Amino acid sequence: MNVRYRVELSQAEREELSAMLSGGKHAARKLKRAQILLAAEIGSRDEEIARTVRVSASTVYRTKRRFVEGNLDRALSEEPRPGAERKLTGKEEALLVATACAKPPAGRRRWTLALLADVMVKLTDHDSLSGETVRRRLADNDLKPWRRDMWCIPHVDGEYVARMEDVLDLYAEAPDPERPLLCFDETPVQLIGEVRQPIPPEPGKRERYDYEYRRNGTVNLFVAFDPHRAWRKVKVTERRTAVDYAHCMRELVDVHYPKATCIRVVQDNLSIHAPGALYQAFAPAEARRILRRLEFHYTPKHASWLNMVEIEIGVLQGQCLGRRIDDPKRLRNEIAAWERQRNKTRARINWMFTTDKARTKLGRAYPGIPKESKSL
Repeated sequence: MNVRYRVELSQAEREELSAMLSGGKHAARKLKRAQILLAAEIGSRDEEIARTVRVSASTVYRTKRRFVEGNLDRALSEEPRPGAERKLTGKEEALLVATACAKPPAGRRRWTLALLADVMVKLTDHDSLSGETVRRRLADNDLKPWRRDMWCIPHVDGEYVARMEDVLDLYAEAPDPERPLLCFDETPVQLIGEVRQPIPPEPGKRERYDYEYRRNGTVNLFVAFDPHRAWRKVKVTERRTAVDYAHCMRELVDVHYPKATCIRVVQDNLSIHAPGALYQAFAPAEARRILRRLEFHYTPKHASWLNMVEIEIGVLQGQCLGRRIDDPKRLRNEIAAWERQRNKTRARINWMFTTDKARTKLGRAYPGIPKESKSL
């Protein structure tokens, strides 16, 4: 007899399922079961749930049955499956994980599945161990020892926190036309040309281009972004020197913001990003005139992600520069067209990170506060 199971969730169970679907790292099957239970509670038919969640009707039926006959944990978890027992015991699996997280043997750059299998045979009583067994156990523990990521690991101290909160407070301020906020940075661009002309796409065929290319040097892009005006300016230069940087600062003061009393510039710690650069490019009186209308704010070291212009440069790379361009004149024209379109649509960056969120999410990284000495 085909029993119809009725799903009735408690408030706590409903909140748990909703939180699971709104974020976090969960298996796809578990998320689908959560969707099934929420849909079943509001009275959706099994066929409708199966079509919406993209599962079979039998999956919907089994999920509902396991919830009604058991509980929420049983409905969300995997049922035991028949098959051979695991070749590695719990202790042996822990030994495999510890080995994979350790340094590889002398003379080897990284761990491989075969190398780990050989080591486990030596450390345990197994006569043999397949690479697939090792891979499965590593996958269960979310480990891929043959892969690694390059990462800048910042040293979070009082200086780091002070600079971070200074920049975040600037972003949170209301727009002030007399004191505009500019995010400034630069990026190199390689000029790369085609050796053979690409073949344009056709119905059923992609565009094809030759793997060989021709290098034609590099140029530098100085990028300024005003988050309040949703305005950006890109300047293409042959080099990235202190003099080039100084000319960009003068253009901000005299051309782009002639009526501003103070331009606040957020930038990183590159050596040319300093007041001294203007004295290298201009006479002392001119350098001082420009600096009187500039106020520099520096991101912490290894924290260039705090500079909004980094996001804008990423958009520029993705929308405009991700192709082969070998002519500086064409590069300037393409960037100018991209810049006009972005400024015309007033494309903005939805910055969500604030000082309060930094103190909440990075609280453990903040330097500890020494206890005050007790008065005698």
